[in-house]
Amino acid sequence: MTDLTAIKAAARKAALARRRDAHDAAGAGRASLLSGVLAGYRGVPLAGYMAIRTEIDPLPAMEEAAAHGPVGVPVITGEGLPLVFSRWEPGCVLKDGPFGARIPEVDDLFEPEILIVPLVAFDRNGGRLGYGGGFYDRTLEKLRARRATLAIGFAYAMQEANDLPLEPTDQPLDMLVTETEVITF
Repeated sequence: MTDLTAIKAAARKAALARRRDAHDAAGAGRASLLSGVLAGYRGVPLAGYMAIRTEIDPLPAMEEAAAHGPVGVPVITGEGLPLVFSRWEPGCVLKDGPFGARIPEVDDLFEPEILIVPLVAFDRNGGRLGYGGGFYDRTLEKLRARRATLAIGFAYAMQEANDLPLEPTDQPLDMLVTETEVITF
């Protein structure tokens, strides 16, 4: 294991503990700021995610956005591959996908221009620490090579960290939304 791998693992462990504490303490209305941000992009194809474990849940904002344009969720097709996105609608039939995330039962793939990105930790410079699979980094690199793609991190404020261990392949966020503020980079 390289030094950076060990440093990232320790950073993830600490950040996941902070996220768990924030999740346990959170009340209703956590997605309200995200809904407000997305209102400025009505109709633009976007992808959210189905929250797992203690991730902050973007579902209320996704439901609102779905009334105005296509909304999707990520689908993992294989290790080391970019994500694809299947169209999601409120109330659609879901099935279990990899890592416990729910995905639409019927694939209807499209390319979003906005990604709501889950994360383990973030910093004030647009840095993001994920779970370590590199799925969002590969996906953002691929999408950004084709067109402008907005990456909006969605997290609890307590997930903020200083001095994230980042690599050149880590794709930056354009914006971060917490339950208390919107940060643009």
